[in-house]
Amino acid sequence: MSGIKRLAVWIVIVAGLGLLPQVAAAQQPKLVAQEIAQIVRDGQVPFGNDIDEERLFQVYAYYHLRSFTPIWVRDDGPKTKGRELLAVLRNAGADGLDPNDYYVGQLGDLMEQSDVRSLARLDLLLTRAFMDYGRDLSAGRVAPDSVDKEIHLNPSPVDAARLIHGAEAADNIGPYAISLAPQTDEYARLVALLAEYREIAAQGGWPTVPDGETLKPGMDDPRVPALRMYLSEVGDYFGDPDETSTVFDDDLVEAVDAFQTRHGIDVDGAVGPATLKAINTPIEERIATMEINLERRRWMVDDLGERYVFVNLADQFLKVVDVGRTIHEAKLVVGKPYLRTPVFDETMKYVVINPDWTVPASIARNEYLPKLQKSAGALEDKNIHVYAGNERISPYSINWPAISKSKFRYTLRQDPGPDNALGVIKFMFPNKFSIYLHDTPSKGLFARSSRTFSHGCMRVQDPIELGAVILGAQGWSAERIRKVVASGQKTVVNLEEPLPVHITYLTAWVNKDGSVHFRNDVYGRDKRLKDGIAATHLVQEG
Repeated sequence: MSGIKRLAVWIVIVAGLGLLPQVAAAQQPKLVAQEIAQIVRDGQVPFGNDIDEERLFQVYAYYHLRSFTPIWVRDDGPKTKGRELLAVLRNAGADGLDPNDYYVGQLGDLMEQSDVRSLARLDLLLTRAFMDYGRDLSAGRVAPDSVDKEIHLNPSPVDAARLIHGAEAADNIGPYAISLAPQTDEYARLVALLAEYREIAAQGGWPTVPDGETLKPGMDDPRVPALRMYLSEVGDYFGDPDETSTVFDDDLVEAVDAFQTRHGIDVDGAVGPATLKAINTPIEERIATMEINLERRRWMVDDLGERYVFVNLADQFLKVVDVGRTIHEAKLVVGKPYLRTPVFDETMKYVVINPDWTVPASIARNEYLPKLQKSAGALEDKNIHVYAGNERISPYSINWPAISKSKFRYTLRQDPGPDNALGVIKFMFPNKFSIYLHDTPSKGLFARSSRTFSHGCMRVQDPIELGAVILGAQGWSAERIRKVVASGQKTVVNLEEPLPVHITYLTAWVNKDGSVHFRNDVYGRDKRLKDGIAATHLVQEG
């Protein structure tokens, strides 16, 4: 589309929104308006390399419809609101954003100029900067799927025309800017923690604990005072941080337990390699992780629902929330690092007790076909049967060695039962990934601190208890579910009120009690997001 056509389109859009402010002729800064008109009509780009032509046309269209009246300046200099906006942009780092993305250097220079040309450029640049800032703060700096094809979220930024109109109508730009960020307690708590950690970093960060053999309860070791000091500074040890005893006592064991819990490490009260690595992670890395997770929070909707299921894949944990209160928690087993569970939002619609399992085609071809090629009866002990269409056929009727992966045309289905791969219950929220929550006969995996072992679906601990929580309002107690399980009969229970399910990936968060949690980047998604954000900076600078 040509530049003229794009400008025309944006003029129609802005006009259609009915957001064009009316400015009395006597109040119009005519000299600056004339200069802005000249810049726009000449198609000039007054703020360096512009990587987003659509954003540029949004700026120009908005000015065109307001007869080029400036927003942030008068003929005699910047308005107070213009200076307030620059202060807001300079403080963008408080939300984990980069102030340099919003031209703060150029704006600062132009703010000190008084000639008409500079004032016109200042007004245009402030508008463009605020459009970018509003988009980034409301919906994130990068589109989720642009940095990771496994993230299936579609955040909606504030419409550009509404954003600028709201700024012009606001009495104070500061509160208006704050309103653009996610309006959730989880986001606010992480922002507050970011400020706290930056202050600690400015003062030199945390003490470190020297390497050495695993510190175990009761040991006498010269590293203990350093450990005690560190755990005191991060809020896990409540005794005297200046205590010089080198004995690893019970109070210190309790503090190590708390630290391990907050970092998703096996809780054993000892300081082994994993715990020591977490302790000695530089605070700058923790700050970078928080900034990454603020970006993820900006991708999420503010209103998760009155009652919902919340999954954190990085934590391999699930919780059910009802009116802001967590009413159930459970460990999960999620996808392997090479079969990563995607991030998405869906709605749970029904629950199946005593489900059968249709083996996914990829598993059938890659895992079960080689076994059938060795023995036609290889799957009998698993109660897995072979179907051609809807007809069950004998596995002995097929010449399996002659069947290649590309020619595999059969369906494998496992009967309901305690050995079924889905266990005795599954929770269905239909989606294009064929991902859902279900029971599992492999209970031992829940004892591990890192639980990335599935083919992508999420196995849930204590699934019958989860079923009673989800279906309780419909008269389904855990005892009733167990009776149906014992019957062996496949039973489908439709939810009278569909339940939102939010599958997320968070490696840093702050709980209501103020406890700070970090998790390992088990899927490498922190790195991909960090690299994606860095790439946008390179494009802007180039």
